Amino acid sequence: MEVFTGAGRRRAWSAEEKAQIVAESYDSGESVSAVARRHALTPQQLFGWRQATRRQVDSAPRNDAGPVFAPVIVEAAQDSSKTPLAPVRASGSAVIEIVIGAASVRVLRGVDAATLATVLRAVKAAT
Repeated sequence: MEVFTGAGRRRAWSAEEKAQIVAESYDSGESVSAVARRHALTPQQLFGWRQATRRQVDSAPRNDAGPVFAPVIVEAAQDSSKTPLAPVRASGSAVIEIVIGAASVRVLRGVDAATLATVLRAVKAAT
């Protein structure tokens, strides 16, 4: 338990402290209330910091030069003989379909080789 005495003044949190506490609230697996309590915050204050961080990330300029990753959900393996194949595209553009276990990766013309290698390694590791 923490007891505050004297004139109630506002505590000043540095940007680094706020970022660390917000990251902890996402990574620890605990509830926001538990993380807030541990740092002597109200849950509302921590929710406000999280919301401000989301707004800041959403409004940040995107760097289109680097690779972008999306979450991958791997499900239990299915019998591949029953898996329907993708229809041929009417546009005539070449598509390569790579099947690794139950995962299927479709590659369009012009895909960067390094990005494709990274994706294939990730799929292979996940299956």
